[in-house]
Amino acid sequence: MIGEFRDFVLRGNVLDLAVAVVIGAAFTAIVSALVEFVIMPIIGLVGGSPDYSGIVWGPVQIGSFLNAVISFLLIALVVFLVFVKPMNMAMKRLKTDEAPSTKTCPECYGEIPAAARRCRYCTVVLEGTTLPAA
Repeated sequence: MIGEFRDFVLRGNVLDLAVAVVIGAAFTAIVSALVEFVIMPIIGLVGGSPDYSGIVWGPVQIGSFLNAVISFLLIALVVFLVFVKPMNMAMKRLKTDEAPSTKTCPECYGEIPAAARRCRYCTVVLEGTTLPAA
């Protein structure tokens, strides 16, 4: 049982997940600080400081919920505009259009190298290729 637990903990995806959680927490702090200390003061200069925490309907604090929703939307907008959009543009520039390295056999649907002239699984001669005479 201890060996199984060790194998589980040392499995690559568990370690990747642990690293992702730690990096995610640090990233959350950065984005929250950006929204709280940069974006919100700019919005406050333009339209006043939006605070809806005073809106209460019986025991339900609707205003606090509205504040959380607005904060979430602002954080999502900042993450999209500052991080996701520039990263997508950079990846699009760096992406090269490479020819596929494999193709599918029309007879057996096996995955074979793109340069193959005969299927390795069903040995059918592929269209548009000629084999040397034996």
